[in-house]
Amino acid sequence: MDLIHERRSVRAYTDQQVDEPLLRELLDAAVHAPTAMHLEPWAFAIVQDKAVLKRYSERAKSILRSPGGAVGWGSSGRAPGDHPAMLDDPAFNIFYDAGTLIVVCRKQGGPFADADCWLAAQNLMLAAAAKGLATCCIGFAVSVLNTAAVKRELGIPAEGAAVAPIVVGYARGASPAAPRKAPEILAWVRQ
Repeated sequence: MDLIHERRSVRAYTDQQVDEPLLRELLDAAVHAPTAMHLEPWAFAIVQDKAVLKRYSERAKSILRSPGGAVGWGSSGRAPGDHPAMLDDPAFNIFYDAGTLIVVCRKQGGPFADADCWLAAQNLMLAAAAKGLATCCIGFAVSVLNTAAVKRELGIPAEGAAVAPIVVGYARGASPAAPRKAPEILAWVRQ
């Protein structure tokens, strides 16, 4: 419970690279997530090339700034709050300058494939926290990672998709706790 309460989404990283043995431990934690009908629909792409991450960041910002590019952000088609200014800032990197991106992908569709991938992502993020690593799920990256060209680069099958892009690294400073609302219980049916 302490780990669940202490984990934070970190948006400032040092230059220190996460080594392969540690990344393999995180992937092992990910694949121990619950999976519907034991289908294990996940696969992973890891990017540790800063030039590639910068290219993906710039392309994602371009997609998100385009009309209709901010799918799911309401009728305005623009990101809420200060996100438009962030996307217009040439210095803003959607990966927060982290040196490692792990993309939890689904290999094919299915009624629970995305949910399974998100469960794997949560395991990965909690395992990273247990190892002293920082993480942040990068929703801004989903659009660029699911373009045909990037899917080919990362080996994501045409019928698959990038589901949960997560940066992993070493925090440049402390991240304060964000307040959470109490659980909203819509129903509690008892006999």
